[in-house]
Amino acid sequence: MKIVVLDGFTLNPGDLNWNALKTLGDCKIYDRTSLTDDAEIISRIGDAEIVFTNKTPLTKIILDACPNVKYIGALATGYNVVDLDAAKSKKIPVTNIPNYSTQAVAQFVFALLLEICHHVAAHNQAVHDGLWARCKDFCFWNYPLIELAGKTIGIIGYGRIGQATAKIAAAFGMKVIAFSPHREIGTKSGDCSFVELDKLFKTSDVIALHCPLFPSTQGIICADNILKMKDGVIIINNGRGGLVVEKDLRAALDSGKVLAAGVDVVSTEPISGDNPLLGAKNCFITPHISWAPKESRARLMKIAVENLKAWLAGKPVNVVNS
Repeated sequence: MKIVVLDGFTLNPGDLNWNALKTLGDCKIYDRTSLTDDAEIISRIGDAEIVFTNKTPLTKIILDACPNVKYIGALATGYNVVDLDAAKSKKIPVTNIPNYSTQAVAQFVFALLLEICHHVAAHNQAVHDGLWARCKDFCFWNYPLIELAGKTIGIIGYGRIGQATAKIAAAFGMKVIAFSPHREIGTKSGDCSFVELDKLFKTSDVIALHCPLFPSTQGIICADNILKMKDGVIIINNGRGGLVVEKDLRAALDSGKVLAAGVDVVSTEPISGDNPLLGAKNCFITPHISWAPKESRARLMKIAVENLKAWLAGKPVNVVNS
C-alpha cells in the first residue's frame, strides 16, 4: 500500500516522527506541495492509494487524474481543501482530526489576552534596554495594566474550545456569557450563562470567537456589530480569519472604540502585506500557532494514524463525507 503526505512540515518540522504511519505502507513524506500547481500535486500522488493533506487542495480534477486513491486523510480539523462531493462520488472516504487542540487553542486565547493586559514582551524589552536600571522608582509600566477578575468575557460559539475557554476565564474570576445557536437563551452551563448575541456585544469587556466559519458567521465582527459593543472592548480571534471584517476592526482599533485585538488567524494566510490589521493600533497578531504545541501535533498525528487503521479494519471513524 502506497501512502503519500503532501504537506507534512507544519505538523512535523522535525520534532516528531512518522514511524507509526510508515508501518502501514510504503510512505512518502513531502514537506510542502504547491497549492496551485495541479500537475505537481498529481505527480506527487502518483499511484498512491492513501493521501494525507493539510492545506494542499484535492479537487475533482486532481482526483480524476489519480484513480488509485482510496482514502483521504485531512491533517486538520478543517477539510475544505478537499472536494467532498467528488471524493464521495468515487467512494473515497475523507477523514479529519477532531478535538486534538482544544486545550492548546483555549490556552492561546489567554496568551493573547494576557499580553494585551500586561504587555509582557514590551516590558521585558524595556528592561533589557536599560529603562528599569535607570528608573528612579522601584518599578514602572509603559502601558495601562488590566485586571481580568470581575470583567465579562463573551464567547461566541460554545463547542469544546468555547467550553475550555470558559473554564479558564472562570478561574481568572471573570463573568462568562456565551452565544450559541445550539443553546437556549437564559440557560446556564456551569459558570456560563447563554445570552442573545446583541446582549453579548453590549455587555462584554472581552469577546472571544470560537464559532465555525459559516455564511451566518462570516464577518460577524463588522462595523455594525462593533457599534453595539462597549467602548474599550477587547476582541480575541483564534478561530477563523473570515469571522472578522478586517478593515472594520482596524477602524475601530484606530478610533479607540476597540481597545485592543489579539488575532492568530487572518482572512488570507500567510498574511498579505496589505492586510489592514498590520497597521492597526493595539493589534497583536500571531501566525496561526494556537494549534501548534508539540503535544497537540503529536495528538493530531496519532489520530491520523488511528483514522487510517480504523478504515483499514473496515470500521472507519471521523469520516466527513459519508
